[in-house]
Amino acid sequence: MSGGVDSAVAAARAAAAGYDVTGVHLALSRNPQTYRSGARGCCTLEDARDARRAADVIGIPFYVWDMAERFHEDVVDDFVAEYAAGRTPNPCLRCNEKIKFAAVLDRALALGFDAVVTGHHARLGADGLLRRSVDLGKDQSYVLAVLTREQLDHSIFPLGDSTKADVRAEAARRDLAVADKPDSHDICFIADGDTRGFLHGKLGATPGDIVDATTGEVVGTHEGAYAYTVGQRRGLDLRRPAADGRPRYVLSITPVTNTVTVGPAEALEVDRVYGERPVWTGGSVPAADVECEVQLRAHGAPVPATVRVEDGRLVASLHRPARGIAAGQAVVAYRPDPAGDVVLGSATIATTERAGAAGSPASGGTH
Repeated sequence: MSGGVDSAVAAARAAAAGYDVTGVHLALSRNPQTYRSGARGCCTLEDARDARRAADVIGIPFYVWDMAERFHEDVVDDFVAEYAAGRTPNPCLRCNEKIKFAAVLDRALALGFDAVVTGHHARLGADGLLRRSVDLGKDQSYVLAVLTREQLDHSIFPLGDSTKADVRAEAARRDLAVADKPDSHDICFIADGDTRGFLHGKLGATPGDIVDATTGEVVGTHEGAYAYTVGQRRGLDLRRPAADGRPRYVLSITPVTNTVTVGPAEALEVDRVYGERPVWTGGSVPAADVECEVQLRAHGAPVPATVRVEDGRLVASLHRPARGIAAGQAVVAYRPDPAGDVVLGSATIATTERAGAAGSPASGGTH
């Protein structure tokens, strides 16, 4: 129970369905006052109090589990290390993988519980397959696609058949004080929302060059390549405008040379994505090419693709080019289904390329 409306209603529904429910709030910060406050996060002291009050209203036992050290090692340290390596991680995805459905689930099973219930907007069908929520605007199946078949077998997502408006209305009917609490935004462990400043505090200043991909000229400098991500346009502070006057975007980040490469928007286009460490949420590794859709960022639109397994990697050949695809994000494959799109599997994006464009900034390399 994070202290938000979704997890409160999920707990209430589980209790109303007759389950023996215990509420658990995760203390994830070594110093809770350094995490987001003002009812905007999921790790604050206010959130813990809100979760406890919701549990009291529902009438279930409530505990706080201290997982600050595990969270710092598996999520915060990983976040910093990924940016230092020129990648753009998704900490919510990592938290689901390492904390909520690994550390928490393992402890719950050891204590004799059968499953972990969360307020994620996603569905588990009668066949046990993970599907998108009916509320596509709130769908969170993308950040759950790292879960294994065994983890899903011990998971319950009661909200997948409801819209967010339905959830808030139900919370009000149940007299849950969090009915109108704002959703959490941004990254919970960055108190002021300044990701660049947070990374600077962890990694320090590492000045380097910003290079134009077309001319090879140095067109600016930076204080740390970790402050940039593929597809970024704002905040580049380039000294020399492009010859054609068009805006330039970050095309790639090369930690070895501490270089940020920029160029025109069309140079961002890729049509092949390679993912490492695939997890086949559907339960089996595809034996042949699969026609499906892939989602390449948390709130990105699905792209038709052909997915196959090659040397243990997930390879997605996009049917139309996509722009601004960053290494470190997830590629999630979905199979269209009349009952709702089914998650086939996911992988961490390692490299991308444009077919027939070998040697371009978007070919191979770290983005």
